[in-house]
Amino acid sequence: MGVGDVGPETYRQVVSETSTEHVTEHPSAATVGQLRESGYQPRTVKQEVRDNLVAALRAGTNPFPGIVGFDGTVLPDVQRALLAGHDFVLLGERGQGKTRLMRTVIGLLDQWSPQVAGCEIHDDPLAAICTRCRTLLATQGDDVAIEWRHRDERYTEKLATPDTSVGDLVGDVDPTKVAEGRTLGDPETVHYGLLPRGHRGVFALNELPDLAERIQVALFNVLEERDIQVRGYALRLPLDMLVIASANPEDYTNRGRIITPLKDRFGAEVRTHYLDDVEHEVALVRQEAELVAEVPEHLLEVIARLVHELRGSTSVDQRSGVSARFAIAAAEATAASALRRAALTGEDVAVARIGDLADVLPTLRGKVEFEMGEEGRELEVVGHLLRLATAATFRERVAGADLAGFTAHFEDGSTVETGDLVPAATLLEQVGATPGLAVVLERLGVDEESVSPGQVAAAVEFVLEGLHLTRRLSKVEAEGQTIYGS
Repeated sequence: MGVGDVGPETYRQVVSETSTEHVTEHPSAATVGQLRESGYQPRTVKQEVRDNLVAALRAGTNPFPGIVGFDGTVLPDVQRALLAGHDFVLLGERGQGKTRLMRTVIGLLDQWSPQVAGCEIHDDPLAAICTRCRTLLATQGDDVAIEWRHRDERYTEKLATPDTSVGDLVGDVDPTKVAEGRTLGDPETVHYGLLPRGHRGVFALNELPDLAERIQVALFNVLEERDIQVRGYALRLPLDMLVIASANPEDYTNRGRIITPLKDRFGAEVRTHYLDDVEHEVALVRQEAELVAEVPEHLLEVIARLVHELRGSTSVDQRSGVSARFAIAAAEATAASALRRAALTGEDVAVARIGDLADVLPTLRGKVEFEMGEEGRELEVVGHLLRLATAATFRERVAGADLAGFTAHFEDGSTVETGDLVPAATLLEQVGATPGLAVVLERLGVDEESVSPGQVAAAVEFVLEGLHLTRRLSKVEAEGQTIYGS
């Protein structure tokens, strides 16, 4: 998940989390001679990835940590592509973890790799390709200084946009170097683009179809001949890299397309998918969401089922899909609602309740594309699907439990009032000692030894809502208030 684009700092964290080794001091060799004496042998990026992937599979370790729900579907195809040494395209709807998956591949590179000190394209000291490094090695030999580069610096990611130029990707003339006295045609006057600077690493291209077709042509040589050409220069750089791209299926016909010769140059096309298991969806939310308050497990299940209901609804534009970011944002907003209640009412511990999720639905509409006929009914559609998800979770969690103690409370005409500003203590005072509550808490996975009033209130409100949805209680909603009765 990750799930979508993130900034550089977050990316560093992702790489750190997905690395297969802890960061340690790099090897001590500081010159080409010392490197040669150490027994170092150059390997291509794809050889590195293949060797490290095979080692991980044999050791039984997870080579793609943080990727949820793809073990039997997507990951075997990715592994085959990497073992075959293929560049590949990840094809799938938005929010299916394509970017996160691309970023985990960097963990399959060697932890440290040597490069000629000061080289713009990170040349291998024993297999240099750029003019500057070859000249240095020819004149200084084994005395040429080297640097060590950590694998998290060997990942280059570019979001393909229509304004991307060939110069951005491949390179162009550097007027500053020309002004210093070098002549046009001198290879050292070239300002290298992202592709050459990604030499000896993983190059990821997000949303490839958004790249203008004439710019896609510039990738032909990189993927087939493994080299680049810059304008009219007599320059050939046999680049060493693994290229991974992502695309949405609709992009082939809507915003753009991957031109046929370029698709043919990728070795594999791997189709991603949305998670089809509630447990996986809950695990993903737990992993990715930054929750500012406690969100009980049963509430995360409701969110997961709501997402699945949205993905199967005829009222939702399924060509656009429903991103995993919907579930993550829903959990975060629900937690925020609980924290707001705690701050306003003085509660010590903030615990989210089912009513908090209903309250935040209006803020999530922008994450779902509805069919044209549903205009103006978006909240009604999502609210209906939330009720279905809540009822399904209620049946799954509480089915068979004796809830007579809850319904008996309402037999004399009593009511229970809850809402976004009703603290847990107030809600529990209205319910009182309820037979069967301990069984409900156990069914919802609440630890009796560390249970808090907020957790009990969340369980009670969930049961009341479940009883309403199964037509055993009535419910009246007003601004910020919900009243349950017989």
